[in-house]
Amino acid sequence: MKKHVLMAVLPLLAWGCGSPTDADNDGVADGIRTPNNVSVVVPSTPKGTVSGQVLGTNLQPLEGVTVAMTIGSQATGKTATTDPSGNFVMTDVPAGAQVLLTFSKSGFATLRATSTVPSAAGTVPINNGNASFGPVTLAQLNSTLRFQVVTPQGRPAVGAKGTLEVDRAGSILLSNYDQASSVVSRVIVEATSDGEGVLTFNGVPSGTEMARLNGNFNLYVAPLDANGDGIPESGGYVKSYSGAAIVGTSVTTLVPLPYAKPSNVALAVEGGNVASLKGVDNDPLRNMVRPGESIYVYFNQPVQPGSLLVRLTDEYAKESLPVTTSVTLGGYSAIITPTGGIIQEGKEYNIFVRAVSAEGGTNYSRTGFFFGGDQSTPKAVSIAELRYQETSATGATSTQINPGEIVYVSFSAPISKPAGATVQVFFDGDINGDSSIGGTTVGELNNVYGQGFNLFIDEPTRPYATRTPAENPVFSITPSGYSTRYSFVYAGTSALIPSQVKLVVGFAKLAPVFGSNESYESIWGQPIESDLRAEGAVIQPVPAP
Repeated sequence: MKKHVLMAVLPLLAWGCGSPTDADNDGVADGIRTPNNVSVVVPSTPKGTVSGQVLGTNLQPLEGVTVAMTIGSQATGKTATTDPSGNFVMTDVPAGAQVLLTFSKSGFATLRATSTVPSAAGTVPINNGNASFGPVTLAQLNSTLRFQVVTPQGRPAVGAKGTLEVDRAGSILLSNYDQASSVVSRVIVEATSDGEGVLTFNGVPSGTEMARLNGNFNLYVAPLDANGDGIPESGGYVKSYSGAAIVGTSVTTLVPLPYAKPSNVALAVEGGNVASLKGVDNDPLRNMVRPGESIYVYFNQPVQPGSLLVRLTDEYAKESLPVTTSVTLGGYSAIITPTGGIIQEGKEYNIFVRAVSAEGGTNYSRTGFFFGGDQSTPKAVSIAELRYQETSATGATSTQINPGEIVYVSFSAPISKPAGATVQVFFDGDINGDSSIGGTTVGELNNVYGQGFNLFIDEPTRPYATRTPAENPVFSITPSGYSTRYSFVYAGTSALIPSQVKLVVGFAKLAPVFGSNESYESIWGQPIESDLRAEGAVIQPVPAP
């Protein structure tokens, strides 16, 4: 008995001590026709399959769909074609591989999806693991969508460039849903609007099919540049339509292009070398134009070229100065060029600009100012002229500076007055008839009180009056806070001969205000801290009747 048992066991021991082979890599020891738990071996390079079914959005099988496989970044050359039932299968696919399948058929959307072929059951490598794709649904590209594009002015937008992106033109329900990483199916079609402004997109899914797939139509219309100058006449347009929305609308959908800038925004100046045209910006260094330089104005939206009106005057706005104008950059920019070398360093100028928006019809109308000069080359300030306003038309007093008359002090460049401080003027001469200078006479140089006549900024708002009624300015002037003209009321007791007047503006005598170091300053930002002198005054005659 023991002998028989030993003989029965020995063959099994002998087989178990060997090294079974699996040359065909099927996971079963070679020579075993009926595998069992003993004859199954671990495969060295396990393989699997990829299979699935392809349908139309109406859930009918699609025959003849090409399925191409890519593993990693390399095409494998593996392809399959769906049968009449829409089924396909690919074998001998490395287990554990992440595969990209591309589903394509003429007249249908293309779909790309990835999945991973199973490589193990629990912790044991297996053969014939299957990645199942299905069912895959593809939308048919047999429909046409039209969009009527109109300009902001309500006219057909001829030549508009549009792109229609159909998102989710296919879908996939993976049996091994946890193996899926991405599914992409988009259709992109481009078109140009015709002479009626109609964009026609051919070869796209119908609204009904996209509704079944819960997909969207994304429309992109580029800003319209009808004349090809690189400056769009309108803004662009972006909108997403659901498949259900397309089903529920008319065949042609309206696309109103917006203005290049929002139509509810008023026409305004956004930049340039004269900042006062933007709004309240009185900084002279941002309102300084070099002699011979043009004035540049940049609008927030295009203006009608024929609507630009420009007027330019000197500080007194007595008459218009010559300029040439041009509208550039599709209406977004205006170039204003003073002609004849009229811009002089250290002078103030007034400018009026009017324009009409080419988009919304809103008007821009503003008065600004600027100064002639170069920010990098400041100039010293001096007294350019003394002038008094005569109040007597006839008689001996008509050629004298009489008590109560206004004396104008004009500087060589505009200066500003600090808040709370007022400079005073002093006469270097006898203004009370006592044949001496100084003493106790207020207004004379070196008087014991140190008091003179207050000098106030007298920025012109109109020309000097030479007749009655007085001359009006070319346009209303916007004060800049800087001026070449200051004035005081002569409060001496004696009449003065204009040609013999000697005057001192006591900038050096101006004490800081409340501990402040502020001082009068020029348009170049330079403080004026030294006394300025002038001799001789000219007459401003009584206005003629």
